[in-house]
Amino acid sequence: QVQLVESGGGSVQAGGSLRLSCVVSGNTQSRPCMAWFRQAPGKEREAVATIGTDGFTNYADSLKVRFTISQDNARTTLYLQMNDLKPEDTAMYYCAAADSRQYAGRLAYCSRTELYYNDWGQGTQVTVSS
Repeated sequence: QVQLVESGGGSVQAGGSLRLSCVVSGNTQSRPCMAWFRQAPGKEREAVATIGTDGFTNYADSLKVRFTISQDNARTTLYLQMNDLKPEDTAMYYCAAADSRQYAGRLAYCSRTELYYNDWGQGTQVTVSS
């Protein structure tokens, strides 16, 4: 089990940038996949990006140009750099950890499906005004 605490959210005008952080504590070796999800008002939670212990990343297609997921070498902090923010990026942003990878044939990857994620932070709010 790991504990996750997000920070870095806030209010920003369209075109601006924010960098979210998620401090990870506990047995990080048991969680080979980390991810950012977001949930806008009235909408379902959706995956933003995932990252594995090998650094391989997996993005939602619509966000890969503007958003970048990363982690420090010790995997104690997860980041999400968000550039050129748009009002539709307004949402609560959550970091999450999964205890397993998924497989496509012999290829292991970190899923963007939330049911595979065991641990969640409390979220940090991002509000983008036009």
